Amino acid sequence: MWNENLIPDQTGKVFLITGANSGLGFETTKTLLNKGATVIMACKSKRRGEVAKQDLLSKKKSGILDLIELDLADIKSINKASNLILSEYKTLNVLINNAGVMAPPRTLSKQGLEIQFAVNHIGHMLLTNNLLKLINKSSGSRIVTVTSAIQYLGEINWNDLQGSIKYDKWFAYAQSKLANVMFALKLGKILNKSYPNIISVLAHPGIAKTNLQRNAVTRNKFIESLSNNLISPLMQSAQMGASSQIYASTMDNVKNYEQYGPKYQIAGSPRLCNVAKKALNTEDCEKLWSISIDLINNIENKN
Repeated sequence: MWNENLIPDQTGKVFLITGANSGLGFETTKTLLNKGATVIMACKSKRRGEVAKQDLLSKKKSGILDLIELDLADIKSINKASNLILSEYKTLNVLINNAGVMAPPRTLSKQGLEIQFAVNHIGHMLLTNNLLKLINKSSGSRIVTVTSAIQYLGEINWNDLQGSIKYDKWFAYAQSKLANVMFALKLGKILNKSYPNIISVLAHPGIAKTNLQRNAVTRNKFIESLSNNLISPLMQSAQMGASSQIYASTMDNVKNYEQYGPKYQIAGSPRLCNVAKKALNTEDCEKLWSISIDLINNIENKN
């Protein structure tokens, strides 16, 4: 059974983790620091990021810790953070697209996109594309996109991607997590052709006890009760939930296009697992990529 003792030494490697101040991102940061890595914590709130940073530093891990402000719901913030990284770092070995939004009431990003589609998919896509040349400077680099087991239930609503006609928060969440998978698979093909030093990998945490999970279920009393009584006993810790993305980020056997998740989908040690069948449609992946790039370009041209 895999455990963190099997992680190779990460001294000299630079990691960028979105949403690093809590949940899976925090646990991933803690583990990587303990293995000697330099970790750039990319956090929406600089204040909460600083609190998390000081907590991690108090544990006297062996790595190096930096902090940048990054709001994935704001394309201006993404471009600003990207430019800062490009100017201050000579190398970036691993990008972990970890941050996420789960099942809020319909909310719009700074540029008017449905918040889950914006943060979970579009924001990470833009950040990734901005940093590709930097990541490609180091051999063995990787981009890890964190999805969810709900990808298997997801569908892309091509006629209403933003939920402006009809919004269901769980449908929108599942759509964004399927979009993560489609993005990562299409990205893998682009990397093969133009960025040979990078691989694209997926990870999903199963069902882990994090603030993201708690905040989603407590918006509905019935769902909260169901979660507390039936689902919660099966859930794994945030530390175990993070193990899939830690594995995908560090282990030498990981390959392009692969996905890692818990052995029993909900919980368990990380292992290689299949992606959602709907993500394997090459034409749909191309279509989503093209639509997403057009959305980004249209927004940037207006600003």
